[in-house]
Amino acid sequence: MQMPADTGQRLVLVTGPSGAGRSTAINVLEDIGFEAIDNLPLTLLPRLLDGPPLDQPLALGIDARNRDFSTDALLDVLEHLRQRAGIKAQTLFLDCRDDVLLRRFSETRRRHPLAPAEDPALGIQRENDLLVPIRARADILIETSELTPHELRAEVEHWFAPDTSQRLAVSIHSFSYKRGVPRGVDMIFDCRFLRNPYWEPALRGMNGQHREVAEYVAQDTRFTEFFDKVTDLSQMLLPAYIEEGKAHLSIGFGCTGGQHRSVTVAEKLAATLRQNGWSASLRHRELERKAKGESPSEVGKRN
Repeated sequence: MQMPADTGQRLVLVTGPSGAGRSTAINVLEDIGFEAIDNLPLTLLPRLLDGPPLDQPLALGIDARNRDFSTDALLDVLEHLRQRAGIKAQTLFLDCRDDVLLRRFSETRRRHPLAPAEDPALGIQRENDLLVPIRARADILIETSELTPHELRAEVEHWFAPDTSQRLAVSIHSFSYKRGVPRGVDMIFDCRFLRNPYWEPALRGMNGQHREVAEYVAQDTRFTEFFDKVTDLSQMLLPAYIEEGKAHLSIGFGCTGGQHRSVTVAEKLAATLRQNGWSASLRHRELERKAKGESPSEVGKRN
């Protein structure tokens, strides 16, 4: 299903905690055709938009380093943009766990902009407090804690590249409850009630992308009804998200180890939505970790 044609100036505000990948995201947007401006003072934004429309979409990087940054000021800007005719504005929020941010600051030996002479952990906490209301207003949230720069580039391209920018995009995640629920997911479904391939020796070393595992999970008498209801709910919500002006819907499926049941359902839903004309991306968190060489105990021994 296609989104309505774009009208007016397209604008993406890119924000998030320092160290979460904001600069990388802005560089990606510039590479795919956006006019990118980093750290523009908020008071100058109205002047920029009052000028003649640009031939390119516009990406603005905003964070606590902006000279006149404050939570209230940025929220006022977001509200103004939503009400202004001729502007198609979105907010991209790059999020990241505190422990990962702290590690990144330690590795690069950078000073945190909100704690230049103190422990970076203090700056991270201060910035988080400032950004809570802004995170809640974001149109698109990308959790970067487990992403490489290459993976972050792929995520930004997925949401904003020209061939997908006019569609409501769906991201579908599989995960292990042992490793915690992924952040930024709109809907989560628990697949642990389905029959478990882990207990079949021939299937234990496979994952939900293998035909044998998918067939085994689908033989559960509850599978078809569960999957049909999830599909119906998803396809009911997608047009509603478009009507609300949303850019994406994120759906998560969890099981014990994140390798068999949740992967099976995520793969099947993505295939079904694509067949019905929706843009759907897949991310299997635990399979990605396993591919990076993490030990079985890190990924989850049971699914």
